[in-house]
Formats: sequence, structure tokens, C-alpha cells
Amino acid sequence: MLEELEQAKCSVCCCTLTSRILMVLFMVLLILAILVGNSVTLAVILGTKHFHTPQGYLKASLAVADLAVGIFVVPLSVYAEVTLILKDSAPEWTMYNSQGSAFHPCNITGPIFAGCTLVSITTIFLLTIERSIAVLMPLHKESVITRRRTTMLIIFSWMGSFFLAVSPIVFSNEIALGYNPCSRMCNYALGMTEYPSKAWNILLLFPAFDFTLLGSTIVINIISLSSIRQHSKRRKEIAKSDCQTSTKPTFSDIKAAKTIGTLTLAFTASFTPIAVFVVGNVIGNEWCNFSFFAFWILATNSCWNVIIYSVRDQKFRLRAHKFLIPSQRNGSIT
Repeated sequence: MLEELEQAKCSVCCCTLTSRILMVLFMVLLILAILVGNSVTLAVILGTKHFHTPQGYLKASLAVADLAVGIFVVPLSVYAEVTLILKDSAPEWTMYNSQGSAFHPCNITGPIFAGCTLVSITTIFLLTIERSIAVLMPLHKESVITRRRTTMLIIFSWMGSFFLAVSPIVFSNEIALGYNPCSRMCNYALGMTEYPSKAWNILLLFPAFDFTLLGSTIVINIISLSSIRQHSKRRKEIAKSDCQTSTKPTFSDIKAAKTIGTLTLAFTASFTPIAVFVVGNVIGNEWCNFSFFAFWILATNSCWNVIIYSVRDQKFRLRAHKFLIPSQRNGSIT
């Protein structure tokens, strides 16, 4: 079945042996980048007292979500594609969806990818809220943003995200999970129902939820960055008058707010193609080639965060460097 679909829906990445080998190489490199980058992020955050803050907890949650993609989601695609290359036939489970088997690998990796994507979006939203309070209400930061509240919000974000991720297959008998020959990944699919189906509309929950949070995140970032800009204009006057006000945000709060703004832009850029694809798919467009790039652009987002932290946060960069180079661990600052 997959071989027939390959001929009918041969995405630009996978039509020849050479392109398949390059695709697998890309997937393997992506796994390494995700595992190394997010492991370093967790090591820095958990191993450095300076990062034991609500913001650090949220970044750790984001790193765990990204690690799950590198551990569960991408390796399954590598296995399927390597098997196809070596045996010239795809694994048996790729030939039917989850409704055709008591156990299907996509029942695990599909919700994990969707759930971790939603976790990433909600976490970036929470990071934006946390930074906006630090910038706009610095006097109330310590009382409003506590470790306990942050931990509870992280737990709720994971539970809510994975509930939303499994809702299409829980609340609709027509939707299943299967390995898509276009995206080369486990995606939601119609079960025994012919395409298109009204049941497919439930997938609009994802872009609706995601763009609501992303839109709110962008608005809050704009407000915070505008406040930072106004603060920067007043900085010279404050310095000249030698007057230190306790109501202004600290330099670290300003840097952190700009970092979260960069994270928001990066995630919005990586998520927009998949949102466009989902909406197009619901209204009847299959877009085989586009689906491959949309899903894998989103997957690569799992290794961007550590790069952004390293570029924007000097303390993170120095500690990551010390973790990667054992000879420099002595004398590290906690």
C-alpha cells in the first residue's frame, strides 16, 4: 500500500534512492542536534543555581518537550525510511493506520509530536507572561511569579496539551493515526471514511488553539518590548540625575524579555507552514510536497532553542561551554 502511495504521492524528498539517503542523513543529524542541544540546556538549568527560577523551570519544560521529539518521533521515521532503503519495502505497520491494528507505533509518536508541539506553544506563552510581569510590574514580580505557581502551570500545560493532542482520535471514530508517505511522519488520518470528511474539521482545533496563543504571545511581546524601549530612552536621564528607581526592570529582565521575543518569532516561523497545511488539508488540498517541508520545519524547531539561548544569554553560553568542555568545569560559577 505504501509503495502504491509512494508512486501517486512521491514527495520531492523521496523519489530517488539518493534523495532518500540524504533525507535519512538529515533526520539522523536532527536527532543528534535535538538530543545534544536540549541535554545541554537541561544540564545547564538543573546544574546551575542561577537558573533555578520560574523562568528556568519553564525553559526546562520546553527542553523536555523538544527531547521527546528527538527520542520518540524522529527515530521512528528514520527506522521506516532505512527499512525502505535496505529492504526495498516499507515496514508492515506503515501500510495501514491505527484502526487496522491493536497496536500501532503511530499511536505513540503521533500524539507525542502533537502534544509536545502544543506544550512548546503554551510554554512560550507562559514565558512571555512571566517576562512581561517582570518588565511591566517589577515590584510585584517576586510575589506573583513563584516556583510553586510555575510548577503547577507547567503540569497543567502538559496535561491540557496532551488531552488536546489525543482528542481527535478519542472523540471521533473516523480519525486514526498512520504513517504518511508525504510527510514521512506519523500524522492524523481518516480511518475507513472517504476523504474529505466532516470529521476532518476537528483538526482545526490545533491551528485555532495555536494561533490564539501565538497571537496573544506576540501582542504581549510587543507591549513588553515597547516598555523596554521607553525605559531605554529614560536610562540616560536616570543616569545623569544619579537617581535609581526601584520600579524599573533590571537589565537581566530586559535581556530575558528580548530572548523570549526571539523564541516567539522562531516558533511562529516554524509553526505557520504546518498551520497552513492543516487548514488546506481540511478544505480538501493534499499538498504532498508542502506537507513534508511543513512537518520537518516544525520538527527542526526542537533544536533551535539552545542556539537562541547561547546567542542571547551570555551566562547560559558560558555555562554550556563549561559543560561541553570538562577541563573548564573547575571554577565554574553557580
